[in-house]
Amino acid sequence: MAATTRLRLFLRLGRWRCQAAGTPLSRAFADLIPKVSQENDLLDFLGNRPHRKHPGISQLPQVQLPQALVTAAQRLMQESSMPNIEKQVQTLTNYLWSRKLPAEPEELRKKAIQLENKLQQDAGSLQSEKQLHGTVLNALRKTTYHWQKLSYDEKLSLVYMAARLDGGFAAVSRAFHEIQARVPDFKPQTLMDFGSGTGSVTWAAYNTWGQSLSEYLCVDSSAAMLALAERLLKGGLDSGKPHVPGVFFRQFLPVSPKIQFDVVVSAFSLSELPSMADRTEVIQTLWRKTGHFLVLVENGTKTGHCILMEARDLVLRGPEKSPLDRRPGHVFAPCPHELPCPKLSASQHQACSFSQAYSTIPFSWNQSHKEEKFSLVILSRTLPEKDHQWARLTQPVLKRPRHVHCHLCCPDGHLHHVVVTARRHGRHLYRCARASTWGDRLPFTTSPEFPLSSAQDPSDN
Repeated sequence: MAATTRLRLFLRLGRWRCQAAGTPLSRAFADLIPKVSQENDLLDFLGNRPHRKHPGISQLPQVQLPQALVTAAQRLMQESSMPNIEKQVQTLTNYLWSRKLPAEPEELRKKAIQLENKLQQDAGSLQSEKQLHGTVLNALRKTTYHWQKLSYDEKLSLVYMAARLDGGFAAVSRAFHEIQARVPDFKPQTLMDFGSGTGSVTWAAYNTWGQSLSEYLCVDSSAAMLALAERLLKGGLDSGKPHVPGVFFRQFLPVSPKIQFDVVVSAFSLSELPSMADRTEVIQTLWRKTGHFLVLVENGTKTGHCILMEARDLVLRGPEKSPLDRRPGHVFAPCPHELPCPKLSASQHQACSFSQAYSTIPFSWNQSHKEEKFSLVILSRTLPEKDHQWARLTQPVLKRPRHVHCHLCCPDGHLHHVVVTARRHGRHLYRCARASTWGDRLPFTTSPEFPLSSAQDPSDN
């Protein structure tokens, strides 16, 4: 028995020694990761919390809609008796998810000139100028995305409620949880929701800060959507006491530049604007109205990500001419830096998105649980705390025996594929990594002496 044990020990030691030329796989991964300072393995960042509840956890458990909101939505849907509602909900959901930005006039002009030059260079093309212009216009019609503004009447508003109320609530709740978890002393009193739609932002805010919030301003250009949101607050009835007090509805943004709100939100609304000029004007207006946090949420697509990065860069670029509030803007989440987004500058543009599980409204066509995929940016008037520089997990964590694959956006403005091991990073950081998931933060600090990991991602196999 003792001889067998010694033989196994000898073989084990021999195997590791023989791999001087070919280092063990987990160690080879660890040698190529960004440097992690030793202080990260101290219990300072954990406090008295268990590893599964470390301070970088941002993901919410499965989000449950308030029962009052579920009951109101079901009552409204039963009263409508709308035919083929399931098909209409699916059609609208697919349309909103696949929606792209409208083509800018300058972009169309450049594309038309390129097509015209290409046709003129064609030796076989002997068209007149009128025919050439017609050919160019036909080609543009076939290759250009035809963006159309959605006009939300009473019927379409109800379909939107059935399609997006629960998913929108989940995404915004996740954004509010990020602020509440990292700044527990923040007690907002006023909130403005641009493009308020069915009022899911109001319900999520009340669910998060209901004890302190006293005023909610919902702004939406659709009178039918505002009426629907008000009925939801009253339990699906035309009259009665609203479930959330202090809610006001308007069709236009407040004109006075002096009025500010503690929290300003735009959820799935910037993509409804017809041009970059309109988006720029709205973002500047929303930032002027922001007293503490500006929360922007869009679909977790390349288009949604581009819209948010456009807004982020606009705020970070600097103050406007003669601003009343001269405090600069800072990125609170999800970026651990204020450098250009590495997902935009990658060879292939990737959407920076996150996922939140939620329980759906129990309509007959709905599954009981779903995942909402979304992109978000939270901008702050104040400089975030030191832990703001913790790296963010940009993909689901891959757990393997004795090591964890983490894809991180790091404070140096680059994406890193990090393989976390207890031997390299310490037991506490390793256990925190295993307990983390997509969208959470980990206390990594990168050093330029360590290059981007070239280790193969097992998910690519």
